[in-house]
Amino acid sequence: MTAWHQLYSMNNRPERRPLSRVTLRRIGAFARPHRRRLAFFMLLSVVLAGLAVASPLLAGRVVDAIFKAEPLDVVVGVAVLIAGLAIAEAGIGLLNRWLSAGLGESLILDLRTAVFDHVQKMPIAFFTRTRTGALVSRLNNDVIGAQRAFTDTLSGVVGNVVTLVLTLIAMISISWPITLLALLLLPVFVLPARRMGTRIARLRREAADHNAAMGTQMTERFSAPGATLVKLFGRPAHESAEFASRARRVRDIGVRSAMTQSAFVTALTLVSALALALVYGLGGFYALRAELAPGSLVAMAMLLTRLYAPLTALASARMDVMSAIVSFERVFEVLDLEPLIKERPGAREVPDGPVSVEFDDVRFAYPSADKVSLASLEEVATLDSRGGEEVLHGVSFTAEPGQMVALVGSSGAGKSTIAQLLPRLYDADSGAVRIGGVDVRDLTADSIRDTLGMVTQDGHLFHESIRANLLLARPEASEAEIWDALTRARLANLIESLPDGLDTVVGERGYRLSGGERQRLTIARLLLARPRVVILDEATAALDSTSEAAVQAALGEALEGRTAVVIAHRLSTIRAADLILVIEDGQVAERGTHADLLAAGGRYEELYRTQFEDPTVSGVAA
Repeated sequence: MTAWHQLYSMNNRPERRPLSRVTLRRIGAFARPHRRRLAFFMLLSVVLAGLAVASPLLAGRVVDAIFKAEPLDVVVGVAVLIAGLAIAEAGIGLLNRWLSAGLGESLILDLRTAVFDHVQKMPIAFFTRTRTGALVSRLNNDVIGAQRAFTDTLSGVVGNVVTLVLTLIAMISISWPITLLALLLLPVFVLPARRMGTRIARLRREAADHNAAMGTQMTERFSAPGATLVKLFGRPAHESAEFASRARRVRDIGVRSAMTQSAFVTALTLVSALALALVYGLGGFYALRAELAPGSLVAMAMLLTRLYAPLTALASARMDVMSAIVSFERVFEVLDLEPLIKERPGAREVPDGPVSVEFDDVRFAYPSADKVSLASLEEVATLDSRGGEEVLHGVSFTAEPGQMVALVGSSGAGKSTIAQLLPRLYDADSGAVRIGGVDVRDLTADSIRDTLGMVTQDGHLFHESIRANLLLARPEASEAEIWDALTRARLANLIESLPDGLDTVVGERGYRLSGGERQRLTIARLLLARPRVVILDEATAALDSTSEAAVQAALGEALEGRTAVVIAHRLSTIRAADLILVIEDGQVAERGTHADLLAAGGRYEELYRTQFEDPTVSGVAA
């Protein structure tokens, strides 16, 4: 390990903190599947350390052989041995590097897979609170930092300890006074390096802050919605000036860091040269007095170069270890978040055939931040302590097989919350949500996904092809089935007109398509899935009147014979519903058919009259 790595270690110096045995045991659990390769890797590190010390001793032996005029075959033999050791060192070094890369990448794979799989189990509340960039950082920066513990720190500590011990033994056996002199110069070597390392660490932290700010600005402004917002309401000149200011600061810090690093390397070289001069001076004095062989002096000088790097690196080994431990702890911090939605042992499949949907005295409160999030992922000092207030108060209704139940009401009344409890995006705090007469908490997650189909108001699409977005619903669907779903969603003509057809990439969040086209594509995805229960959460809110009429016809065909829960903004779309529920303040305020509710003259009649008498009023059922 070189002094450059020692410098890197100081630049990433964590706060001093005790090692956690629990953390170490968990690290061991991740390393256990790779223990054989890890042991071989450490063994090779020891062998490489031994070869590094052997070469100076053999070089000294050659010099002594020349001065003593020994036979040519002795000199040639030692030279051949040096060449053989060099070849062996190069070969073992490559093998060791291959093992190091394999171990590191395998550990990254294990950690990333574990975090990714765990995050997928988290409730929607986790994603609504977490900053995506902070979460992605755990999968990238922290995982790589943890990987370094095995590929760099562990092998470095083992190799440096062996190198140091063997070097000291060799140097002491040759001349203990020279060895003592070399050790006395160590503080002159290490202390300035630590001071410069602290300064560089401060500069790099400042640069990292500015880079993070620039990254956030670019991520937000370069997305389609962000760019649109800036063009409509932002100040491009101000945005440019703000970005340029941060970029200039990063440039200035880069220049100062480069000069500080250059000064460090210069000091490093100077101190090493001074130490070497002292060794040559004292060693030459002993050699002239015939108290030290010339070859031994050469060996001492070469061994000196093998002494300072491991001494310096080991001086900062604790910082290396702690940096890796901190990375592991940040990864484990995510893994330790308990998913609120868990599949019970022995969970059942949804019963075959048409199924009913039932809400039985359901009460629900959104979970507080401490149950679903981390302050570090939200990038706040402390988590918001608010939450836990009940938003659904004893909601009960039943949608029989093949029936449509519509939910209407004011904004924030709890309609979307009710819809999210069916696919177990959240779980009810009390009461029961049943599908086919079985509590959803007793059903398998896969069978719920196969039974339910949901179209949300935002109509989200991945930055992939139209085909990939559709096959998300049913990967085994045939080409004919895909086109049938597009035809029923009134999109087939549009897709056929595109140069790449089904292979057209829709862009981030589907922004290459219009709002109505995006929504119709999500409806096509629903039609392709062929679920037995359909949930529509403002599914036609983004459509114009023409598109809405076309999609309503397609939805009518898709909903036929299926149980449906529909959240409606436009009351005209749910007149034929078997049951209409008026949701206000988390409760069912009214229930009945369209005609019954109009005749009752209650809240539904008020909403209906307001919407149709004044079409510009649109907030009544959002």
